[in-house]
Amino acid sequence: MEELNLLVFLSIAAGHEPRAWLVSAAAAIAVGGPWLCAVLLGRTAWLHPRERAFLLAVLACAALASMLAHALAAGLNRPRPFMVGLSPMYIEHGARGSLPSAHATVMFTVALLCLRRRALRSAGAVIFALGSLTGWARIHVGVHFPLDIPAGLLLALVLAAAFSALGAVVARISRGSTQSS
Repeated sequence: MEELNLLVFLSIAAGHEPRAWLVSAAAAIAVGGPWLCAVLLGRTAWLHPRERAFLLAVLACAALASMLAHALAAGLNRPRPFMVGLSPMYIEHGARGSLPSAHATVMFTVALLCLRRRALRSAGAVIFALGSLTGWARIHVGVHFPLDIPAGLLLALVLAAAFSALGAVVARISRGSTQSS
């Protein structure tokens, strides 16, 4: 698995002889992708007022996703490509653990939760695509290995499932308390 991770990294990353235009584009996406996701989420809340409470809960889940991803990455402490000399880093980044990608975890968590609601599905699909593109960009600029991105998706799947299960429990309790009143 590690050999495949390295092989895929070497085929995606800018490495030591980059194409300037591609590194510039990847750097812009790597840094700007999460901001674009936030703007899209704000626009979605503006366009769908009935979904605002749900979207606030999604933001809380995104914050939890970020904290968990950072804690896991710190615990696993897997080095980033630039830390082991495989590629320069083409964006500013700290030398801390890379698995799972916190950016991927957060963006995929938001996307998966939005995909569960009919009114938010198109935003969820765009955010999922943007998360995938951001993952590619962060590999290209040397701050992630390829495996870091699907690891973020896996954590996002677990968090989205837990969020949905919690939502079902809250709904059941809420229905029970209104029926007994």
